[in-house]
Amino acid sequence: MFAWIHVKSAGTFFNSPVPAERGNTVKNSKSENKGLNIIIVGCGKVGAALTEQLSKEGNAITLIDKKPQKMQALEGLYDVLTITGNGASYNVQQEAGIEDADLIIAVTNSDELNLLCCTIATQVGNCAAIARVRSPEYSAEVEYLRGKLGLAMIINPELETAREAARILSLPTALEVNSFAQGKAEMAKFRIPEGCILDGMTIMNLSRKVIMARDKKANIIVCAIERDGEVYIPSGNFEMKAGDIISFVASSKNTRLFMEAIGMKSGRVKNTMIIGGGRAAYYLAICLLAAGIEVKIIENNPARCEELSVLLPKAVIINGDGTNEELLKEEGIEYAESFVPLTGIDEENILLTLYAKQVSGAKIITKINRITFKDVINSLDLGSVVYPRYITAEAIIAYVRAKKNSIASDKIETLYHMFDSRVEAIEFLVESESAVTNIAFKDLALKKQLLVSFINRRGRIIIPTGQDCIRVGDTVMIVTTHTGFHNILDILEA
Repeated sequence: MFAWIHVKSAGTFFNSPVPAERGNTVKNSKSENKGLNIIIVGCGKVGAALTEQLSKEGNAITLIDKKPQKMQALEGLYDVLTITGNGASYNVQQEAGIEDADLIIAVTNSDELNLLCCTIATQVGNCAAIARVRSPEYSAEVEYLRGKLGLAMIINPELETAREAARILSLPTALEVNSFAQGKAEMAKFRIPEGCILDGMTIMNLSRKVIMARDKKANIIVCAIERDGEVYIPSGNFEMKAGDIISFVASSKNTRLFMEAIGMKSGRVKNTMIIGGGRAAYYLAICLLAAGIEVKIIENNPARCEELSVLLPKAVIINGDGTNEELLKEEGIEYAESFVPLTGIDEENILLTLYAKQVSGAKIITKINRITFKDVINSLDLGSVVYPRYITAEAIIAYVRAKKNSIASDKIETLYHMFDSRVEAIEFLVESESAVTNIAFKDLALKKQLLVSFINRRGRIIIPTGQDCIRVGDTVMIVTTHTGFHNILDILEA
């Protein structure tokens, strides 16, 4: 047992702050979930990210790719089987053990091949199937395709990246904005600036000193803080400082009220400049135009510019080299409220971000596909950074963990990795009574380094106190430095 500390600012309870250890993996004490037999077709960036995480979580992984050199590096790092061949081939799938597989994940560069792989697998074996599908034409037919082909999930990394970028641009002072409880709750991450009223304030004094609109107290909960490379699940007496990176949870309305109350801009941007006219740019433009935000896209390919002009009649499409300094100035980068480089080259995106920071005060979002030289990237001031491969991987990992859950008392609705995967935010749907339901939090033996950040009860977001409890039908979000939670019982000490 550990001592409970009442935090008035959030009206909740959590344990004393302990820094998260890098690379620390904590074995669950409540659920010994047998690993799944998983076949991954395609060993590109997303396939590699899935292999890394799913193998660490005790699943048996078989990789299929036409190019053996892609699999060799992963084979040397993880305990996986590799098969060279076409993942849509019946014989190759048989060799990979499709009849005994629990799940096949097709993440090649071809939408059609991914769909075909999954269709064959569901006909031959008794497994679930997940396909990566990126084309806008197919994305408009996701529900039809999923139902007709019997797929467990169709995921579009460019669309999900665009949605994440759009959420950030709706709250431009935030580094990240993640959505939970079907959009009713948000987790926002920001850096405390010099001169902010939070500098020197303890968590427990938030409610007393931060008064939001209409004299409302700060009904938010600070769930994680990064300082000097260490991540903390903070206690009530944790003192925040300028430079700290804060993650907090609140209802969508209260997120903006809180940011206004501490003197940070909460309104969405009015315009954005996007460099690159690929799928992610198209999806982002759709999201922003629907929100009334002006969009300008600079794309080098004349034919693609013509396509975008037809697809996005309300956007301004410029044919030109988005890495050309004179062109950027001519198109008004110095006056843009937001700037999003979405080229296919990470180095270009990073250089464009650094340039934009020099010449403008724009809110900047940087897309990075590869994760090489991570420490160098983290040392740069790139603003908000989105990683399409991890956005895709997290949605799939959430499904895998739910499928592994043998207790069936709940399922994972949402999963986010935070602070370089040292912290997980997991939203559970509680579907039946268990050892955690109908018992006040103050009477539950919760793990250390864990925080119950909100309860969604029939659409009402509750920041819980020690007197509150989990009920059947609730969705509950947990923030923890532990890894591999599969069901809500994992929050309890052994």
